[in-house]
Amino acid sequence: MTDDVVTRLRAAGCVFAEEEAALLREAADGAALEPLLARRLAGQPLEHVLGWAELAGVRVAVGPGVFVPRQRSRVLVETVLDLLPEEVSGVVVEVCCGAAAVATVVARARPRLEVWASDVDPTAVATARRNLAPDRVLRGDLLDGLPGALRGRVDVVVANAPYVPTGELDLMPVEAREHEPVHALDGGPDGVDLHRRIAAEVGPWLRESGAVVVETSRRQAAATAAAFAVHGFATRRRHDPEIDGTAVVATRSAGATSTSRDA
Repeated sequence: MTDDVVTRLRAAGCVFAEEEAALLREAADGAALEPLLARRLAGQPLEHVLGWAELAGVRVAVGPGVFVPRQRSRVLVETVLDLLPEEVSGVVVEVCCGAAAVATVVARARPRLEVWASDVDPTAVATARRNLAPDRVLRGDLLDGLPGALRGRVDVVVANAPYVPTGELDLMPVEAREHEPVHALDGGPDGVDLHRRIAAEVGPWLRESGAVVVETSRRQAAATAAAFAVHGFATRRRHDPEIDGTAVVATRSAGATSTSRDA
């Protein structure tokens, strides 16, 4: 027997119609399915309709007006976890956090860590507080909202700051253009404006051997690395071809020479 929900999703262009139909039914949980289906057919991101997005096996609350985490951001999670093994305690801060997806996954994987998140957008902050301990989610421009007690104590700053060049925003999928905030996508003329700001401002917050992990693209990785090298960071690049995830890892230590290499 033909599944009418699957048929309608396919007609709307949903490539994974069967999977989406199953998730929408789960979200309806015995209530009326039609309102959820209507939102999806109208073009809303599936994650906004469901109320969650999955990252590294963890369901993270999201909603309208908030950036939807992408699977490529697993490269951020994996890099942070590699930098801070299970037996280590320390401080992690996610800036430009959106729903705080990376911070949430890291906090669950490493309960000993002190994990904070920050975003300038009040909608993002409210959503992030559904995922991370509310008192650990602060509103501020990059690091500005963090408590002064964290200065010089942070082991890792992680960021999926916007890195889409302004001139390429129109090339993004319609779901992103119409349902995600522009400030969460627009990275300036070359997509690296926020990376440069983070590189310039992060130093006083880090421990001597602290690190910054920033999502970028393979095409922009050299520019992201250069932004940190200017401020005395040694950099390496990490790419996961399976998810097309790319990150620049920047570390500062006493006497370190700024270098850049692929890893």
